[in-house]
Formats: sequence, structure tokens, C-alpha cells
Amino acid sequence: MQIERDKDLKRLNTLGLGVKCDWYAQPSSLDEVITLLKDKRFTSVPKLVTGSGSNILYNGDFKGLVIHPDIMEISISGKESDCIYIKAGAGIEWDNFVEWCVDRGWGGLENLSLIPGCVGASPVQNIGAYGCEVKDTIVSVEYVDIKTCEVNTLNTDDCKFGYRDSIFKHELKDRCVITFVTFKLAINPVPNISYKDVSERLSQVRNPGIADVRKAITDIRREKLPDPAVTGNAGSFFKNPVIPETDALKLREEYPSLKLFPASESYSKVPAAWLIEQCGFKGIREGNVGVHPNQALVLVAFEGATGEEILMLAQKIKRAVKTRFNIDIEMEVNVTASS
Repeated sequence: MQIERDKDLKRLNTLGLGVKCDWYAQPSSLDEVITLLKDKRFTSVPKLVTGSGSNILYNGDFKGLVIHPDIMEISISGKESDCIYIKAGAGIEWDNFVEWCVDRGWGGLENLSLIPGCVGASPVQNIGAYGCEVKDTIVSVEYVDIKTCEVNTLNTDDCKFGYRDSIFKHELKDRCVITFVTFKLAINPVPNISYKDVSERLSQVRNPGIADVRKAITDIRREKLPDPAVTGNAGSFFKNPVIPETDALKLREEYPSLKLFPASESYSKVPAAWLIEQCGFKGIREGNVGVHPNQALVLVAFEGATGEEILMLAQKIKRAVKTRFNIDIEMEVNVTASS
């Protein structure tokens, strides 16, 4: 396992920020993860675990060890009459994994197509899109405790999944290196096309299958979202706020075009993109940062941008939404401490 010093992270974060870390390692097996964590050089060094860098904002250089689990193993761990269990390594690119499953006719992940990141990051954020969340397919998550180097496995309930939330963002934040995730997929899947954009895109397809759903969603995402290889971004920068249903309905009375989505009982989800657009931020540019012209949820970083610039714009947007709608919007990206 190669351990690099003064690693340039510019190509290892999708915002394309020009930052470095003191140490960088890519353990490619469970044994290598444990060996790295037991290395006395890093006992008291701050550690940051990353996937493909698609949901992180570096607010300056990282003074410590960045760990990228690069475990690429994939296996069938079980099978029943109507489902199959797939154990996937944390380092596999998420969309490659979705494609691999869809190509074999195994359903459950197709609505999560083209979401950037790695398999190991999927349970942390409980990634979701187009009417589905990854928690609906996850059976278990295996991780190594950073302090004790013990290998632990959590089942779905133990993960405490919520909307873009999990135990890995709270009790286990900065305490574990996820190594494997096991998924339960349908052998004879019934496609979920309940989301309006998807159903409209497939309206001319007779009996659409999961491959049709995947293609529709990848097409939609490519049309709406910028390519990080061209324009630096971290995908959806803010979560959709969940507010009491009574408040949401009052808001829609004032703005009839507002689309609301059910959340938990007596609560509704309000599109953060709509809130941001109503405040006049869609398509704006301030210095080296801005808001994407096709999707107000996406903040973009141009050449020379810094984490501080992005955070300043994000805070400006948050204040504007709070002032106009009295709604707090929360950042979805993980922000590192400044050096």
C-alpha cells in the first residue's frame, strides 16, 4: 500500500479545489485498512475518510491523513427465490455498481443511477433520488473502528437511516472506515416510475424495465446537472427542508406552482432549489463561484475558487431563504475544518 505525502487533492474532489493533505492512502483490502490504522505514525493524526470526493468541501488544506478505501471486491453473498444479496467493496464507483446490477436484471438501485461517489459513501448519506433511497436495499454495512481497529457490522436498523442521514453522520462520524456494503436486490423487479420526470420520459415505452428506468434517469441527470470534469461542483449542495405540513400548505397557497412532497407524518418536503431560485440566485456568479443556471441546488466552482468563497455564497443563500420564507436550509456537503 502506497502512502503519499503532501498529496495534491485537486483532482480528488469534484469541486476541483486546489488543496493538499499531509498524508494520503488508498488501502485496497480489509487487512490494509487495519494495517494503516495501526501504523504508529498516524495514531494521533487527524483522519478523513473519503470516497470519490464528490460530497466534500475542503476549506483549506487538510492537516492529517486522508484515507480512500479502494476495496473493489464484489460477490454474491446469498440468494432466495425472489432476491439476491450482493456484497460490494467500498471503493467501487457507485454508478458502475448500479450498471453492473441492472445489466444482470437485478432491481432496486436503478433510480439511483448516475449519482456520483463510491459504494462506501452510499450509506453515509443515505443517497436518494427519483422516489428511492439506498436504505431500502441495504442489508448491512461493514466497517473498521478507527480507534480500536475492530471490524463491526451494522444491519439496516442499526444504521439509523433518515432523510440524507445515518449513524455515520452522528455517533460514528469520523470513527469508522466503511469497507463493504451488502445489498438485497429483486430478481424479478417492478420498476418504480412514480416520479413525474421519469414517468413522462417513459410515457412512450411499453412495459418499461429497469434498464429503461436507468437510461431515463441518466438522461435526465445529464441534462440538468453539470459534469464535474467540466465545471467543479459537489452535486446537490443543500438538503430539501422538511417542514410541518400546515406551514407547507400555507406556503403553497401563496405560491400555487410550488410542488410539495410527503415526508414523515404531518410533514412535507419543500424543494430547496425552488426556494433558492425564488430568492434570485439561480445562474448567478460571484467571483470564482456561482449557482448553476439549470439547477439551483448546485453550487459551482470555477478555476481558482476556494472553499471559503463557496461557503460565503452558501451562507448568503441560507440567509436569503431564511429571511424570505423563514425556512432553514441545511448544507448536504461535508465541510472540512480550515487549516
